[in-house]
Amino acid sequence: QLQLVESGGGLVQPGGSLRLSCTASGFTLDNYAIGWFRQAPGKEREKVSCISRSGTSINYANSMKGRFAISRDNAQNTVYLQMNSLKPEDTAVYYCARATACWSTSSFGSWGQGTQVTVSS
Repeated sequence: QLQLVESGGGLVQPGGSLRLSCTASGFTLDNYAIGWFRQAPGKEREKVSCISRSGTSINYANSMKGRFAISRDNAQNTVYLQMNSLKPEDTAVYYCARATACWSTSSFGSWGQGTQVTVSS
């Protein structure tokens, strides 16, 4: 069964940190680029970050540069999103998805169910 599962979300104070995990089953994760996305209530889905199949190419949305870091551990079939200096506007459900390449917007699919991140004092 092909599946992506997100985990690691929770409630944190502004300035705090979380590490999200995206774990694949039913396929080899390192055959795909993996993107992180988020969606807040009433807002459109937003691309957060993406990592290429090789891990060589990485990109972030401008508002996340310098605060978030994406990485992959192919042995664990997992991609991580380290989130530091969290702000209330980072509150959203975070999703991961696979793609043929980070630039191929239309190819993202196999979305997980998401993990809730809430940043509040």
